[in-house]
Amino acid sequence: MKQLKNQTLLASVLTDGKGQQVFNPFDDSLLATVPMSCQAKIEHDVVEMEAGQKAWQKKPVSERCQLMKKWHQLILQNEDDLAMLITLEGGKPLKEALGEVRYGASFIEWFAEEGRRAYGNTIPSASNDKTILTVKQAIGVAAAITPWNFPLAMITRKAAPALAAGCSFICKPSESTPLTAFAVTELAYQAGIPKDVLRMVVGENAHDVGEVFTYHPSVRKFSFTGSTLVGRKLQMQCASTIKRTSMELGGNAPFIVFDDADIDSAVKGAIASKFRNAGQTCVCANRFYVQEAVYDEFIQKLVAEVDKLKVGNGLDESTDIGPLISKEAKQRVSDLIEEAKGRGARQINQERSLEGNFIAPTILIDVEHDRPLVQGEIFGPVLPIIRFSEEDKMIAMANDTIYGLAAYFYSQDMNRIWRVAHNLEYGMVGVNEGIISTEVAPFGGMKQSGNGREGAKEGLEEYLETKYVCIGGLDR
Repeated sequence: MKQLKNQTLLASVLTDGKGQQVFNPFDDSLLATVPMSCQAKIEHDVVEMEAGQKAWQKKPVSERCQLMKKWHQLILQNEDDLAMLITLEGGKPLKEALGEVRYGASFIEWFAEEGRRAYGNTIPSASNDKTILTVKQAIGVAAAITPWNFPLAMITRKAAPALAAGCSFICKPSESTPLTAFAVTELAYQAGIPKDVLRMVVGENAHDVGEVFTYHPSVRKFSFTGSTLVGRKLQMQCASTIKRTSMELGGNAPFIVFDDADIDSAVKGAIASKFRNAGQTCVCANRFYVQEAVYDEFIQKLVAEVDKLKVGNGLDESTDIGPLISKEAKQRVSDLIEEAKGRGARQINQERSLEGNFIAPTILIDVEHDRPLVQGEIFGPVLPIIRFSEEDKMIAMANDTIYGLAAYFYSQDMNRIWRVAHNLEYGMVGVNEGIISTEVAPFGGMKQSGNGREGAKEGLEEYLETKYVCIGGLDR
């Protein structure tokens, strides 16, 4: 990769022969080829990770955390190269890619500190000849499958708590964006984290990797970020060995604007939430509900701002929206738009016809609530708006989905804020805020958006077992 300042980031993985080809979604040009592993090799990796985990767990927590802090520092020192890789293989605008690098690094710093606080408890006993206590221990080998839309942050959000807890961590990044994954892992090795404690694998067959991670008895914890459809299958496979699982699955986030909202703030939040990474995030606002009294004002101001957004090459620092990840992704989003228009939806902002994998930001009104555009994840820069009048009916519509990951609403009435936040069936709720992800808060959903939490103290608990110890025969 001639563009990189630090040529060591990918020196050990790039191949000139057979392997997984990685393409730039901006122009579908070939970026690189990386090695792939067969199922037997991945099974062997798991065995090595089990041995590595036992040694890693025995290290003092202060030593583990110091190595993680070195990793964190190296990521920040190489942030420009990592951001470029994210843009090249994922299409994300460079300024967003740089934000992802810093966001991803924040999990390593956070858990390097939080790992020191894996506290147990002493519990008062019913008799004086016993002492009861609990201790926290690493669950063992942790495996993960991560998506392409946040190729760095989705790895560090899982790997950092695993390593801090004393687990080893093996991960299959997306075949579309493995370069970032290998690069950030190389920095972990340079920081001193052993290769049998942290490892990335790209399989010859994605199904085979999933089978090893979910069926292998040495894997004690499995974490997945992706679609609900795939998550269901993986969770069923994990049941055969009763693995601990974390599933961060699909979302269908409502974005609600009440008649007492600060409309300028709501417009700003809508754009930040909807169009980040061209709408390809699991917590993107997916469907918009605007109360009648402010409907016209919100739309007028929204259209004015959306039509200013620049679509183009993510390497251009002025770009706001890059390409979708693939031709197939563009076709799927285009089909959703056409289906909605066929049922009476109207586009009210500037229409732009774009070549390649690009879709221009699209605002649709008169959208029916039961259309696929509203009922599923869009994963594209499309903003459907539905008018509402009554709060109770709107809450019912917002909750009318199998998903429950994130929701957003704008209001300045404190009674309404608490009431609506309480009644929305979502694991995360942004109130007067369009960007809610942070390492210090628990990230995760309700219903079929998954289970478990990432980030915050809850994220560390996902990789720890609580062991109860009763010491009897004491003379006090």
